[in-house]
Amino acid sequence: MTGTETVPGADTERREGREKVTGAARYAAEYDGPGRTHARPVPAAVARGRVTGVDAAPALALPGVLAVLTHENAPRLAQPDDPVLAVLQGPGVPHRGWPVALVVAETLEAARAGAAAVRVTYAAEPHDVTLTAGHPGSYVPEEANGGHPAVRERGDQDAAFAASEVRIDTEYRVPPLHNHPMEPHASTARWDGDRLTVRTSSQGTNAVRATLAQLFEVPEEGIAVSAEHVGGGFGSKGTPRPDVVLAALAARHTGRTVTVAFPRRLLPSLVGHRAPTLHRLRLGAGRDGRLTCLGHEVATHTSRIKEFVEQAAVPARVMYAAPHSRTAHRVVRLDVPTPSWMRAPGEAPGMYALESAMDELAAELGLDPVELRVRNEPAEEPDSGKPFSSRHLVECLREGARRFGWADRDPRPRSRAEGPLLVGTGVAAATYPVLVSPSTASAWALPDGGFVVRINATDIGTGARTVLAQIAADALGVPPKRVRAEVGSSALPAASLAGGSSGTASWGWAVHEACVRLAERLATLPGPVPEDGIGAHADTTGQADTESAYSRHAFGAHFAEVTVDTVTGEVRARRLLGVYAAGRVLNARTARSQFVGGMTMGLGMALTEDSRVDPAFGDFTASDLASYHVPAHADAVDIEAHWVAEEDTRLNPMGSKGIGEIGIVGTAAAIGNAVHHATGVRFRELPLTPDRVLTGLLAHEAPAGTFGG
Repeated sequence: MTGTETVPGADTERREGREKVTGAARYAAEYDGPGRTHARPVPAAVARGRVTGVDAAPALALPGVLAVLTHENAPRLAQPDDPVLAVLQGPGVPHRGWPVALVVAETLEAARAGAAAVRVTYAAEPHDVTLTAGHPGSYVPEEANGGHPAVRERGDQDAAFAASEVRIDTEYRVPPLHNHPMEPHASTARWDGDRLTVRTSSQGTNAVRATLAQLFEVPEEGIAVSAEHVGGGFGSKGTPRPDVVLAALAARHTGRTVTVAFPRRLLPSLVGHRAPTLHRLRLGAGRDGRLTCLGHEVATHTSRIKEFVEQAAVPARVMYAAPHSRTAHRVVRLDVPTPSWMRAPGEAPGMYALESAMDELAAELGLDPVELRVRNEPAEEPDSGKPFSSRHLVECLREGARRFGWADRDPRPRSRAEGPLLVGTGVAAATYPVLVSPSTASAWALPDGGFVVRINATDIGTGARTVLAQIAADALGVPPKRVRAEVGSSALPAASLAGGSSGTASWGWAVHEACVRLAERLATLPGPVPEDGIGAHADTTGQADTESAYSRHAFGAHFAEVTVDTVTGEVRARRLLGVYAAGRVLNARTARSQFVGGMTMGLGMALTEDSRVDPAFGDFTASDLASYHVPAHADAVDIEAHWVAEEDTRLNPMGSKGIGEIGIVGTAAAIGNAVHHATGVRFRELPLTPDRVLTGLLAHEAPAGTFGG
């Protein structure tokens, strides 16, 4: 090997960076061509009911409008495995925003005008969109997302809690949250006879191809799907979405190339959301701070047409040693859009509640919250009894405390003020499972001395091309500049989707194996590389999907310093620090970017991002970036990410763990705990907006009874 950029963990620039910042990178809605048209969905204006009539005449009278598809004239689809994709197939309206028509026009502007001109009548039915802890329709599902049992019990949680010397019984609320990637969901589709070509913004084109083949009843071999560049997804593009189905429907109906690009205002209704979660935490401990029991119960909602259960109680099964525990989920079917995957599903809301409750316990005990977590470090995974493949949470806590200056902290609430500003610090732990899926890859040596690795990975902004080239170069023993990585097309060797922080671990394994085999072939090659090159293939089926004897997780520690304005109620995060144990870091630059990006998203979860379903109209009140506030650069003042050296040989050949999601997991709790330290007030509902904080401050400072106690 030559060149320091092949060294594991090297700080290497992403290869497509210049294309992106100069506009050369093309996204799904930017593939123009002769005869391309645009389509715009018409969203349902009732929360539940059925369509009784569609008057398309006003739209068809507009210049440039070509067609209006409804459930009466749209091509028929086979019954999908995912009911969310059964668009324009019947008159039923399961929630507000459901597509009830699609206008196809020569231009985007004409399609938008046409969609506004369509007149739809409905037979509305009574609806219910409000999640409550005691909702009469709540039930215990068979399992939560990811195949986790909905309920897990060890010992006797109730008896242990009653007998504990110190008890915390508290509740936390997390509102619905929205993914809002920079690039909204979009697809461009074209039929040539029975052959379908699709450009789509997706985290996995193999799944899109398989779904389209099933829906349109054509062979997968006749469908080509590509996602060369994807402007973020955060889980919302992890499964096929209605945009790609609508584009293919319209293309088949019109015989033209059709682009469907969802307006941002439609995303909350059409591409999933993080479901709201209501948490009850019951922690029992001895005076020494050691947990005797841990209970975490979660209530959430799902839609009428599909069950999706946010697995928010699952992290409590992994984190702390407690001889007695109960973790459970309940769900309510409501007239809401179907929730779906959002960055660190389960872990993000679940760890917010658990780590906030742990801070309450530390305060009740008068024990340093870092020390409380250290004292409850388990020797093995509490739920399964499996040994951890590696677990360096204590090292993350200790290193984070050192870097943050935690030892200088006065633990007393409201102990530090700067004029009208109260200053506080907080800590929280983080975890995320190591997920790996089978993938295939090929590696080719070219006669000019270059190499090509091919795999249908999807680069959703994480720098996958760059890291895969580094993995290949490391295995081949050559500089990365001699390796080209081809990704993002169903024509390439099949690979798992970009989700669950599993991409690099899964794809890299296949790339590594292919390159090792290619290097072995080259070592015995008697002469130069032939003109058509020489290649090798790898398939990790049977390896990556084998159940491990170990509990495999990444861990981290988050520290936050905040100021709380006692005049306005505004909370500002001055400093955020994350320290992680995430296996072998393959690229320092892209890894730090992922950690910081996750922490920034956690900052938004804590302070600005808020959504709710309007009970009267049944729609999300925050449907665009003017009302749903994601953090801006001014909000992210000082964010640092570091990691401890961790060698874990029980993961994959690279020893890497996923890093895309763990950054968000503990951030909100660390900020919330810092706000409590600053103010002495425990806020149990996110986000910590000025109105909520100021109300809490006034109630805390008022004489008893003045503000309701």
